Amino acid sequence: MITLKPEKGYLLIAEPSIIGDMSFNRSIILLADHGDEGSIGFILNKPLQYKLKDLITDTDANFKIYNGGPVEQDNLYFIHKVPDLIPDSIEISLGIYWGGDFEVVLDLINNNKLNPSDIKFFLGYSGWEPNQLDMELQSNSWVVSMNMYKNGIIEKSYDNFFWKEKMLELGGDYSIWSNAPENPSYN
Repeated sequence: MITLKPEKGYLLIAEPSIIGDMSFNRSIILLADHGDEGSIGFILNKPLQYKLKDLITDTDANFKIYNGGPVEQDNLYFIHKVPDLIPDSIEISLGIYWGGDFEVVLDLINNNKLNPSDIKFFLGYSGWEPNQLDMELQSNSWVVSMNMYKNGIIEKSYDNFFWKEKMLELGGDYSIWSNAPENPSYN
């Protein structure tokens, strides 16, 4: 297996060895930024019980909210694939954008011009100080993978089956972990 270096737009797949870490166990993270100043990403496969209307009083939209990570969980973040509609967006890669004018987003949602296949919302984000992610990679906490879904990753179904799917794609010993219980003591 070829070992990839992390880059913006790549995925971090939690190694099966991250057991007991409530934030990152079986997580798949989209790296939104990676550089000398550190890394930022959003956990894609941890839906919360909240809908957008539960957090924002100016809408009755039922868009799902995901746990983006353990940092700043009182802040709402979003990724999307419609930069022509949302000003001030930052391109991550492959047609995936991060942030932008939230008032415009709210207006688009309330006027049915955005749907869940265009945008994903997160409470919090995952962050790493400079060199922290490299150290975690050296300690085999993560597998780096290219994002073969491109901007379709925004509409990909997110749950523990996504992690299982990635384990099967990695093959070898990872295939064994795909069917293991989330808590090995249940075995």
